[in-house]
Amino acid sequence: MSASEKHDVFQAIADPTRRKVLQLLAEGDLPISEITSHFSMSRTAIAKHLHILSEAELVSGRKVGREKRFRLQPEPLAELKQWLSFYDQFWDNKLSILKHVIENSGENGLKIIEKEKDTNEPSQ
Repeated sequence: MSASEKHDVFQAIADPTRRKVLQLLAEGDLPISEITSHFSMSRTAIAKHLHILSEAELVSGRKVGREKRFRLQPEPLAELKQWLSFYDQFWDNKLSILKHVIENSGENGLKIIEKEKDTNEPSQ
């Protein structure tokens, strides 16, 4: 990635460390020293993660006295929510099938599960 390209929300949240940083910042503004204390990595490594989150506009930093405090900016996560909402239909379908199976438990429910399993498995 060149220096002129910025990270987007999807790239920023792809890393579990950055997701944890976002969770920490959801509780309130924190200086880098406090964020670093939650990880077994260097301050420099955390600074790089914060830089990526800043490029994706998920966090912002502001000077407070001698330290820089970081704040969560959740607005860009709306893009992620919108993208994921398309896939809700697939979960809704599976949950509807599960509900039907549970409500019609017994021999009939097992046949429904087997039929669904057979239609979802690729042909060999």
